[in-house]
Amino acid sequence: MSGQEHIRNFCIIAHIDHGKSTLADRLLEITGTIEKRKMRAQVLDSMDLERERGITIKMTPVRMNYRLHETDYVLNLIDTPGHIDFSYEVSRAIKAVEGAVLLVDATQGVQAQTITVLSAAREAGLAIIPVVNKIDSALARIPETKKEIALLLGCSEESILEVSGKTGQGVPELLQTIIEKVPSPKSTASDHNFCALIFDFKYSSHAGVVVYCRAFDGTVAKGARLKFAAAGKEFTVIEVGTFSPEETPAESLSAGEIGYIVTGVKEPGVASVGDTVVEARGSLSALQGYARPSPVVWASFFPESGDEFDPLRHALGRLRLSDSAFTAEEETSGALGRGFRCGFLGMLHLEIISERLRREFNVKLVVTHPSIAYEVVTARGKTITAYTIMQFPDHGEIDTVREQWVSAELLSPPDYLAPIMLLLNKHEAAVGETENIGNRLVVHFEAPLRELMRGFFDELKSVSSGFASLSYRLLSELRKADVAKLEILVADEPVPAFGRVVARRRVEEDAETAVEKLSKILPRQQFELKIQARVDGKIIASRRLSALRKDVTGYLYGGDRTRKMKLWQQQKEGKKRLKASGRVVIPSEAFVKMLQ
Repeated sequence: MSGQEHIRNFCIIAHIDHGKSTLADRLLEITGTIEKRKMRAQVLDSMDLERERGITIKMTPVRMNYRLHETDYVLNLIDTPGHIDFSYEVSRAIKAVEGAVLLVDATQGVQAQTITVLSAAREAGLAIIPVVNKIDSALARIPETKKEIALLLGCSEESILEVSGKTGQGVPELLQTIIEKVPSPKSTASDHNFCALIFDFKYSSHAGVVVYCRAFDGTVAKGARLKFAAAGKEFTVIEVGTFSPEETPAESLSAGEIGYIVTGVKEPGVASVGDTVVEARGSLSALQGYARPSPVVWASFFPESGDEFDPLRHALGRLRLSDSAFTAEEETSGALGRGFRCGFLGMLHLEIISERLRREFNVKLVVTHPSIAYEVVTARGKTITAYTIMQFPDHGEIDTVREQWVSAELLSPPDYLAPIMLLLNKHEAAVGETENIGNRLVVHFEAPLRELMRGFFDELKSVSSGFASLSYRLLSELRKADVAKLEILVADEPVPAFGRVVARRRVEEDAETAVEKLSKILPRQQFELKIQARVDGKIIASRRLSALRKDVTGYLYGGDRTRKMKLWQQQKEGKKRLKASGRVVIPSEAFVKMLQ
């Protein structure tokens, strides 16, 4: 085992789709970690979803051995996600290493997330190695991209490396630079008790939770008694090892190394990213900076069939063992039955969890409209947190409503500034300073989080022809919200699954859209059906579905007309009774189509 002076721990940080995983493939290939015959694209992306979308969802560590100038080095790489939903995981990975490769796509240049992750890496004091990727592309703008990076870092353009993750060009030079510029790990405590930061974990049905960690002090081996510092749960180590990139058992895990610990813990919610593993009888506490990720987007999951509630509960429990960042609480809806109210880190996180439920557990889901949590002060002075339309008080019971806002940076070519400003105004953004990075504009603004969930990203890509990028972070304080409770009524009965909290400035537009869509989805009844949208006790949009017409006299022919009149009268009275009962059974297909 190499001493700490021969270990280099680093991560690759970049905007989404800038080639992190492809570069990692070449690093594994050139260091001989994986034989060429076993290589495949995105080898560190193990999930089907990652490979299909070309994005990294779960961070992946790998240990590489490399010989330079007759000296053997151990290079520990953490391939991090690039999407803003997983920024907390990226921050934990940054805490586990001493250096970072800042990767920028030569065809796209510096993007919004590039700035965000660079800022986090600088705050952590990491050695930054700037790299331009995809230099083999016919669309590469190498001089312009280098200029943007030099302005961003305040470095010379000559110090920026050029590589191709696809062909391997420049990768040996990158490995040498990592060894030369990334400092070796140093111990942080004097008592040498074992202490390791958890930056990821997974669940194994037979071994329980397997934590991926960076050891800062001490040594741990099989049979040691450890505990989760924040959770307080003790366990006996079943196995330790490193990543090559598959899990490879080792005799011990020592300070400076990155590896895994098999805990045997099979309880959900015990392990979490950012927690610290320490000796059970030691006095060490959790490392600085630990914070449990807080959900910011909420949606309800209901099974399409009531018989699938238990499989859904089991599936959510299993996912919670490997992803503690989302929450799930049981709830009941009069229209959709029993389900779960779930919290997520963002819209992509929601999409990934729902897709994993469908693929890995074969659960058919109805997913409600995503929403955020509102802090409501009632007329009586009571403060409540409303995650759902059912928890949101009626208009007369509300004094003030507060909501989450974000601070954001938007990068775009100057040509698209005018339509982007119109888009920001449409989504209630407060625009701040604008600055230049090379031939790009950086627009700083603040906006309500709910507005980013209204198709903002798709609209931004549309108005900028795909050239703009966005990064944001949550602001700590909540701000006053001008929102209203939009209820959808079917046959004069509210259907909570269709209702939501919307901005007052857009309430009429949303109401018209909702009732129009529902009128095309709902099946016609034996009586005329009213579909209405209600805000503050007033109906502001309405549609009517005409009654089904059945010819009850079709089988009669000839004879006295009074027989037909009698049947028509009976039909008329029957429809009156149906309408009076007001009972409309909404099929599950209608909920699925309405909530898509």
